[in-house]
Amino acid sequence: MPSIVPDMKKIGVIVNTKRPRANHILGALRREAERHGFELFAEDATMAETLGAEWLPIAEFGRKVDVVLAMGGDGTVLYTARAIHGSAVPIMGINLGSLGFLTSVSDTEIPAALEAIATHTFKVSERDVAECRIFQNGSRVGEEHALNDVVLGWGGSSRIVTLMLSIDGEAVGSFMCDGMLVSTPTGSTGHSLSAGGPILHPGIGGFGINVICPHTLSSRPLVVPDSSLIEVEVANAAKELILSIDGQDEYRVEQGGRIEIRRSPHSVRFLQLPGHSYFSVLAQKLHWRGSSL
Repeated sequence: MPSIVPDMKKIGVIVNTKRPRANHILGALRREAERHGFELFAEDATMAETLGAEWLPIAEFGRKVDVVLAMGGDGTVLYTARAIHGSAVPIMGINLGSLGFLTSVSDTEIPAALEAIATHTFKVSERDVAECRIFQNGSRVGEEHALNDVVLGWGGSSRIVTLMLSIDGEAVGSFMCDGMLVSTPTGSTGHSLSAGGPILHPGIGGFGINVICPHTLSSRPLVVPDSSLIEVEVANAAKELILSIDGQDEYRVEQGGRIEIRRSPHSVRFLQLPGHSYFSVLAQKLHWRGSSL
């Protein structure tokens, strides 16, 4: 992947306007951008006017900006990552609520964030992305990319299904369950964690595989190398299953359907403040250090 642009002057801005503090912080962002001589771009026309920015469709961000500020929550970051997938443009997540795993910069740290961009003193965290291909009746019907996770399950009823799991062409097992979840290290602190999966450090090259509500006591989470080809086939189901990519329901998969998951050749890079600590955020979100946090 190409290196980060040394002189980062063009900043794309994506704001979740539903966040209560969204409008409050735009003035501070505009002032800091003007102070550093940054050129701002916004996907929303009204937001562009408020920021004194140029309106630009988000599909053009990957080609025309040097960095994107994703302002909102972790969902805003996931939306941004999907929109600029395949580009080398890094993302800085700015939280407009409580601290998130992906939005590691608080809204009060906007001056520090733009200073770090101006002086190139930020930290860079590179994250793997999962590539998911969907097959139905032997034909490929779609391809999606997930920064967090790929989830196959549920659907129109609560009936259980039977899913066949294979790794690199070798059958691993058959599971009667509610579904199956494959997460990247980035997504291991999300849905996967709530389903009993392990926490994977972002520096680990691997995928976590969780069977959701298995009808056996012997099923356990599995971690495989990121070089693996993961295949999940719907062997038996009396219903359609929903395939969810990063929390967005994308496809309905019928019996006989199959998904393939592998590491995408394109990763996502996050910019973080110099003092950012992965373990500090983890401890704070999971309350590992007592009530003092």
